This record gives sequence, structure tokens and C-alpha cells, in this order.
Amino acid sequence: MSAMLTIGISGPPHSHVWQAASLHDPAAALKVYPHTSSLLAAFAAGEIDRAAVPVYNTREGGKKAQFRLFAQIKDGWWIDNIMLPVSLSLGVFTPNSQPETLKTLLGRRAVFRLCEEYISATFPEIALTSVADLSAAIAEVRAQGKEQFCGVLDADEMLTACGLHIAEREVAPHSRTRYAILGRELAKPTGYDATALVTGPLDDRVGLLVDILGEFAGRGINILDMSSENDPQTQKLQIYLEVEGHIEDQTVAGAVAQIEERIVGQKNIVRLLGCFPRIDMRPRHIRSIGFIGTGDMSAWFAERLENEGYRVFMSGRSTELRPEAMIPEVDVVLVCVPISVTADTVRQYGPLLADGKALILLAGESESTLQAALDATSSGVEVMLVHNLWGPQAAAMKNKNAVVVRTRRSGKFCSEFEAFLYKHGASIQHDSAVRHDLLMGIGQKLPTAVSVALAMTLAQNSITADEIAGHCTLTSLYPILAMARVHSQNPRTYAEIMSMRGASGQIVRDFAANLERVTTMADNKMIRELCSLIEDNSKHLTTAFLRNRMEQAKAVDKVLSAML
Repeated sequence: MSAMLTIGISGPPHSHVWQAASLHDPAAALKVYPHTSSLLAAFAAGEIDRAAVPVYNTREGGKKAQFRLFAQIKDGWWIDNIMLPVSLSLGVFTPNSQPETLKTLLGRRAVFRLCEEYISATFPEIALTSVADLSAAIAEVRAQGKEQFCGVLDADEMLTACGLHIAEREVAPHSRTRYAILGRELAKPTGYDATALVTGPLDDRVGLLVDILGEFAGRGINILDMSSENDPQTQKLQIYLEVEGHIEDQTVAGAVAQIEERIVGQKNIVRLLGCFPRIDMRPRHIRSIGFIGTGDMSAWFAERLENEGYRVFMSGRSTELRPEAMIPEVDVVLVCVPISVTADTVRQYGPLLADGKALILLAGESESTLQAALDATSSGVEVMLVHNLWGPQAAAMKNKNAVVVRTRRSGKFCSEFEAFLYKHGASIQHDSAVRHDLLMGIGQKLPTAVSVALAMTLAQNSITADEIAGHCTLTSLYPILAMARVHSQNPRTYAEIMSMRGASGQIVRDFAANLERVTTMADNKMIRELCSLIEDNSKHLTTAFLRNRMEQAKAVDKVLSAML
């Protein structure tokens, strides 16, 4: 940045906004304005190159509605953010002053709001004097000789610069303020960005907000912030949105275009306020993630993790970076290899993980794999298994099932990865290792085995694909579609699923025994017994389950009926 850059602020030297502007560009000249309105007017008039404006505080919430903030700005963009810890203290004029003897507190109005709890608890009867120019007010107290009974609330740096003594620190703990940096040119993409948008006044329509939000959610775009208010003039709704991604990203631009053209039906109804590097209001523990395995599923997850700002490394049989070299450099190791070799991979590389790191298995078999991970790693290594029930063709993980199997050693890294799944809309189920494998027998192993056996049966009986459609009911079409899905994708994937060990095998064996029993009853024309069997099954499945799934089946039938 140029040393001649001028940044406008609405706070005195050493105040928090002064610190924020200095962090944005240490070489810039800072120009002070008495309040935000005059600052924005100066920016709009071109008197300054940039402006630093507080927009959010973790204790106070929004500092000023973005609708009104940007209504004053016709040219320029929101280009950056500075997140600053707000350390507020009580200052006194003499080192011997005691807080209980104070009768007046000086401070800026915004500081009083942040310290409201402290003031109410510590000084319930004290007089508050809100001032715009704190330095001048402190000088006036000294000139009047009232130092003994006056205290000042502000930043440590400000109090010290004014020659005051710190009587109590951190009077408003856990406080952080976000400052928006306004500039003349739209920020370029960094790969970890956010975009701020605001609509114009919107006509009333049932479900409009849901439709707008759904346009982003359907494209896998996370909404970071949202607020709404009625336009003062028309009393029509306006919506402010902050979403992940840059406006130059195809997904973000496509969502905005669809909102204007299809949902609202008004061109230019969505105003771009700016794009800026994304900031994280919540602390992160994971900085870097390394994959062992470079298949399509690894690449799918890697892309999304990189978009979250994590440093991602890939290692495998075909990469120059070997797992042995990668593991010491990352916080979390993700193993994403075929099911049949997952346990062996864990045994080979697990011992290389140091305490304080995490091993997360992206795998479909739980019990034996997790046990191998716990045995191969030291007690200070976190361990967890995630079974994502979707493939690399999925556009997003929203509403897709993910099974999480935590262990006694799952900690903060594992929780952060689980939060990543949740953030992107995955429907998370928590299972024990044994229960996961048993249910995967129902969800994956058995349907796959049935599909393969069905295709074998068609071949054995010389039944062609063309003959199937003309002899199917809607009910019998479901397994035909499943069979087609299994036989039109990577056979290795389904072979791995059928080869899963553990409790899932019990499901297939029980099914085979029950199929033999039902076939024998049918061959012997045991109609009454078969009816009783179906009735007993219905009781186990429950009326509510059958009613809900029947409604789903009818909805699917409307689509499938066109195929018959």
C-alpha cells in the first residue's frame, strides 16, 4: 500500500478504531472525524481514501444496520475487516485513587454500552458523563481540580497516553469488535472470501425470504450473517446478507442472478456492498489437514476444506509428497483409502502421529478400523471415524447423511471437523462402532449384495434389460433402479462395500436365512402363515414409520410411473 494513503476514523489517537486502522495499513495517515456520519460524508466526498467503521461487537452485536451505513455511500466498497480484541479498563488520575470513592465516570457513549454490566454491578449510583473528545474532557477535569472523584473508561493504550493510572483491567471481558474497511476498488479474490449484499425494498410475497436463502443453500453457499429491517420510506422489507465466497465465483454470481431474475423478478434489486477476506469470529484449533489417499472423495473434501481456509496437503502412492513427510507438518491426518486397506494403512502410518494431533478415518467400516487406529497411535492422539454416505458426484453435503463414530480420545480437533460437516448441512448421526457396522449392513452391504445377485439372476434366466420395464410394477421397479445404479458406477466401490466385515455381515447372513424361509413357505403355499409374517413385520416397523414412508413412496411413484 502507498504511504500517502489516508484512512478516516471516528475516534482519537490510541482508541480502538485508531488501532484497527493502523493494523490495516501501518504507513497510512489517519484523519479523525467526530462521528461516523461525518466520516462517511468525507469518504463519499473523496476527502479520504479509506474509512474504518465499527460494524459488530461480540458483546453488543451489530454497531449500525448495514442498510443505513451504506445508504450514505454511493461509490466505494467494503474491502477488508479488522477484528480487534477490545481491552477496556478503568483509569484514575492518581495512583492512590480507589474505585469506591469515585463519583463520576467519563467515557465515550460506545464504551459505556460495552461496560454496562460492569457499571451496573460496580457503580450503580455513579454519574456518567458521555464525551466525544476524551482527551479534552480529561484535560478539563485536571484544570478544575476534580481528579480525586473522577474515573475514566477506555482502552488501556488511551488511558496510558492520557497519563492516567489503571485501577482495574478487562472490565468488559470477551469483547471483540469488527471494523469494516471501506475503499474505492472492489477487493480481488483471495480464495477465502466473503461477499456482503443488501436488497432494495422488496414487495410482500409469501415465502420470499425462504426462497432467497434457499438459493444460496442449494448451491452449498454458507450464509455468515443475515439481518432485515423495513425501509423507513416505503416500509418494505430489506435483507442484508453476508455469504461465503467472492462475487466473481460462479456459484455466488449465479445465486444473485437467480434471485433477481427468478425469485424477486427485479433487475438490480440486489446491491453488492463489497467483498473481503473472510474472518472467523469463532476461534479455530485446526490450521492444516493432510490426506492419505488421493482418490475422488479425498479431492472432494480437500476442495471444501481449502474453501474454509485450512491448509490442505495430499499424499499417496502417486504423489511426490509422501505420508511420512506430510504427517509431522499437519494438525489432522485424514485417511481416505479403500475399505479393505484402511486398517493396514492406519497400522503403517498411525505410529508417526505425535501427541496433540488427530487421526480421522473417512471409512465405511468402523469397529475393526477404529480399533486399529487406537492401537497404532499414542494416547495423546485424537481418533474419530466419519462415514459420509455420498459420493464425489454430490454437489454439496446439505441433507446428506454422515455417520460420526467418536471415541474416548475424540477431542477439539475432531469436534471442529464435525462442526465443518454440520456447517455444510450434513445430517449427522452418532453411533457406536458396532452399531454403525450393523446399520451399514442394512444401508449399504445388503442392498448392494441384493443388486448384484439380482443382475446375476437375470443373466442366468436370459432376461434382457428391454424386457424388464414391460413387466415391472412400481414396487418392483425400486430394486431394478438400485441394480442399475450399482452396475453403472465404479465396481471397486461396491466390491469394497460387500467385503465389509464386522456386524454388517450378520445382516446379510440373516437375510439369506430369512429369504430361504420365506421361499420355502411360498413353495408350500402357506398363505395364512405368510400373511401372519407380514402382519408381524408391520407391527415391528410401526404404523408411523409405514405411514410416513408410504407417503414418500407415493411421491416417488409419480416420477417412476412415467417409466413404465
